[in-house]
Amino acid sequence: MEIQGSAGRFAELDAQALAVAVFKDEKADEGVLKELDQATGGVVRSVIESEELKGKEGETVYVHLSSDGSGIKARRLLLIGVGERGEYNRAGVSQMAGTAARFLRGKNVKSVAIVPRAEGDAEIIAAAAAEGSVISLFDPDKYRTVEKEERSIDRITISVEGADEDALKRSAERGRIIGEAVNFTRDLANEPGAYMTPTDMAERALDIAKEFGLSIDVLDEARMEQEGMGALLSVSRGSDQPAKLIVMRYTPTGEAAQQDGNLLAFVGKGITFDSGGISLKPGENMELMKYDMTGGATVLGAMRAIAQLKPPISVLGVVPSSENLPSGKATKPGDVVKAMSGKTIEIINTDAEGRLILADAIAYAKKIGAKRIIDMATLTGAVSIALGDVNTAILGTDQALIDEVIASGKEVGEKFWQLPLDKEYTKQIKSDIADIKNVGGKKGGTITAAAFLKEFAEDISWAHLDIAGTAWADDAKPYRSKGPTGIAVRTLINFVDREVRKAASQNEGDEKQG
Repeated sequence: MEIQGSAGRFAELDAQALAVAVFKDEKADEGVLKELDQATGGVVRSVIESEELKGKEGETVYVHLSSDGSGIKARRLLLIGVGERGEYNRAGVSQMAGTAARFLRGKNVKSVAIVPRAEGDAEIIAAAAAEGSVISLFDPDKYRTVEKEERSIDRITISVEGADEDALKRSAERGRIIGEAVNFTRDLANEPGAYMTPTDMAERALDIAKEFGLSIDVLDEARMEQEGMGALLSVSRGSDQPAKLIVMRYTPTGEAAQQDGNLLAFVGKGITFDSGGISLKPGENMELMKYDMTGGATVLGAMRAIAQLKPPISVLGVVPSSENLPSGKATKPGDVVKAMSGKTIEIINTDAEGRLILADAIAYAKKIGAKRIIDMATLTGAVSIALGDVNTAILGTDQALIDEVIASGKEVGEKFWQLPLDKEYTKQIKSDIADIKNVGGKKGGTITAAAFLKEFAEDISWAHLDIAGTAWADDAKPYRSKGPTGIAVRTLINFVDREVRKAASQNEGDEKQG
């Protein structure tokens, strides 16, 4: 699908359908709506005055325009409510564009012009609209052979009248890259466990590295053994599929490249199927445990976009990947394993496996130079009880890093809520026979899981994202299908962007002082 930006008048855009944002209780006698109403011979005024459209968020009105008497090229018009004008932001633009693309694809429209009508930086608006459009067109029906959505959109134009044309084109391309990265993550998360083994996941990472110019190293179990990764290897023991540790690195080139003194790493849990191991999960909904590698998929998606966007800072992506299955070789409750850091861990519950593979991945990221680590994982069922499917839990050791992740998410419409990580919670994971144990009881399950990871993130800046409640949507939205959401991909990319801007601002300040 082609995505482009346009600074021209919306009435002159060459598209089969025109999608226009409408604010809550907006009248048809001023601004864009007045011009649109005149061009359509009073259609807009009729829709608004009849209260068919009040502009509430998510409302839509779809009309066909006559070939004569209309002052716009498009023959179809979609009006989309976006709520209060003062609350309409970058995230709202993304959702509005996603609603437009998904709705109009259902009408078999092949070319769409989207008029988001947001105030602010035209480039940010165009990028948000482009990414929202792309994200909206993903469906989890890859393996369906009947009643499958076969319709597609060939071209989407993002219209920001009067803006710089070249800047809009660059922004639309940026939005396409980010949107495709989110959908790449969603596709990985949606794959059945039989088609997404640790080896398959490593091969996908190798494909990304080859296509977009990332360096990559995939550790097999022999190398993990040499590194002393007893925690990660204890999880893969019950499976016939060997574990992999995927290490990707983006390194900028050119004069703008910044030093690696504060190297950033994204670490993502890659359990390609989680049966619970010997501590077997109930059978109901176990099929969803194919998505237990979403943290790792998020890292791969983010690295895929970063490689194309080429920011001037280095980024590591580390994905420990394994299956968690029961067998005669599987780790048993009561066993003790030694992590790469040297800490010994008493296994109380083999279904608390994600923290085990992350422990060794965090330690390895530190070994190869990471000074700041953001990890993400579908780690605990407890987080869904605490926060539902609205907010992602965030915890960590560096408040500045946590605040920056939250702010990065807020800008792109992804919500994070900080949970406490007081030292008292660590007492719950103390073991009588080893250094620590892998579960801390029923109380504060999300927090004690983070407390476990904290033991391996010592002496660095670290934040942990528990995405178990937000990585999968049970219900569809007008701008997104049900199924995997791709949560945190956009936040991580925006985090990198904010880091680049902060560094540039700091350098500018230093030059002025000098």
